[in-house]
Amino acid sequence: MTAQAAARPLPARPVSTWTGWGQWLALATMTIDHLTRYVAPSGWELGWAGSSLGRIAFPLFAAMVAWHGLFNTRNPLRYARRILIIGLAAQLPYMLMPRASDAFILNVCFTLALGLAWGAWLRELLARHRSGSLGSAWLGAALVATLAVWYLLGEWVEYGHRGLLLVPLFMLAMHHLHDAGETLAERLGAVTMAAPLLIVAGLMNSSDMAKSFTVATCLAVLWLAAGAHRLTPGVPAAMPRRLWLAWYPGHFALIALWLWASGGLG
Repeated sequence: MTAQAAARPLPARPVSTWTGWGQWLALATMTIDHLTRYVAPSGWELGWAGSSLGRIAFPLFAAMVAWHGLFNTRNPLRYARRILIIGLAAQLPYMLMPRASDAFILNVCFTLALGLAWGAWLRELLARHRSGSLGSAWLGAALVATLAVWYLLGEWVEYGHRGLLLVPLFMLAMHHLHDAGETLAERLGAVTMAAPLLIVAGLMNSSDMAKSFTVATCLAVLWLAAGAHRLTPGVPAAMPRRLWLAWYPGHFALIALWLWASGGLG
């Protein structure tokens, strides 16, 4: 590290105003996805909505979890536990949704919480290695162990192995983009750190339309992390906390009730 880089002050914590907009957009696009998938009659041919607007929700949720876990909380693991509580409340109605496969799958809150815990733990490992308290051999063994756990858990969570990667890769990209210096080399290095996220996002869906919306969502958030967060105006109506916490399990419960009443669960 050069003396100039060492003397460079750490950047101020980024403004999180954009997440107020992100909350409304994430809930709206998720609901559109689930209504078109589970409620709308197939004759309405609304599958395009799930393959376009519906593909915004998961990367946006992952981005907000990574952002708060990286910049806005002192205890990412406690934050992950709160997400797990929502996932536990939603699991039963989630399991009632019609699926092509009968395999047991944990809902997306488990994907987000495990991804956040993984990302936070990796950051802790690297920090200890840089400080000299964790040797290279132990670091390598810990990384191999986390990959083994990732491989095992990927079969049990929504969005699978690639979904588990999204939060840690968002954290990696956001950290480097926010912390990038003024030189061209530093900025190019930060952009390089965003490449793994975009590659995984591009692999998450099958159709070109779905890939485009997922990657575009990731690019928009990376632009915010690179400095555009300062330009975001305040949301006119902040989302009530109770609505934010209850919507995911609550909307699944309402969909399950509708399917039961209409014979869709029979």
